[in-house]
Amino acid sequence: MNKLGPVPVGNSNPTRIMGIINTSPESFYKKSVHTEPKEIAKIAKQMEEDGANFIDIGGMSTAPYLKTLVPEKTEIDRITKAISAVQKVSKLPVSIDTCRANVAKKAFELGVEILNDVTGLQYDQNMTGILEEYSPSVIVCAFSKQPITGNQITHTRNLLAKSISIAKKSGILKNKIVVDPAIGFFRKNAKGVLFTKINSDWLQRDIDIIRNLSSIKLGYPMLVSVSRKSFIGYLLNENDPDKRLYGSLAAEAIAVLNGANIIRTHNVKATCDVIEITKNLYDPRKAYNRL
Repeated sequence: MNKLGPVPVGNSNPTRIMGIINTSPESFYKKSVHTEPKEIAKIAKQMEEDGANFIDIGGMSTAPYLKTLVPEKTEIDRITKAISAVQKVSKLPVSIDTCRANVAKKAFELGVEILNDVTGLQYDQNMTGILEEYSPSVIVCAFSKQPITGNQITHTRNLLAKSISIAKKSGILKNKIVVDPAIGFFRKNAKGVLFTKINSDWLQRDIDIIRNLSSIKLGYPMLVSVSRKSFIGYLLNENDPDKRLYGSLAAEAIAVLNGANIIRTHNVKATCDVIEITKNLYDPRKAYNRL
């Protein structure tokens, strides 16, 4: 049985929901940013009440089209404060969204059980040592340091396989690994460094990946994060992330129907409602009978 932290995921388990708490003012969706402990605690408690199964804490934005790198100490200070605030009010498992080994180490010292690395364990060469020491559950994203050309579905599958191999060589068991196709992180050009360079249209790449999720899971549970992202803005001709809620919910529903097992979202209550309806209407085994 696969687990993310203590929570069973994949196979016949329900679709799980991961709520996002950003502590980085540079993040693209400003309403997801919370920097004060009281506010972080309030949001975490609300996410738990709304149906979240995990809380994902980030201390540095990873948006590829922004210059978001901050000093490591800043990231550590941010996540330390946030983890403490969440743990005081919620028993939900916490995921640390970082690609830096020292940041991950600090989070694990505080009791965090899940690593969410958008670079597929490849940004920081010291990350594998931290995995060996703490053996967390790991979410690996498709990522390449070298430019990618050709079929994006095939390449995404191969990149995920590479990061899975890195995790296993670091002592992480197969049942503690979740894959993420990295929606939004494949670009022709970007200002940041946490992205994969491609020679094709990034929008079409993201659309194709969402349409073909089941073919790139490689037998692992899959997490998908599309909430308020750029591809939704492009499809809706909407530059303001605050106005991308309905588009996000539609994309999340499609992702679940196409094989996603975990949805990472800014909109916990709305996402939970949409997925509950989606699964009940789509899956005949969930047919509801009040009689």
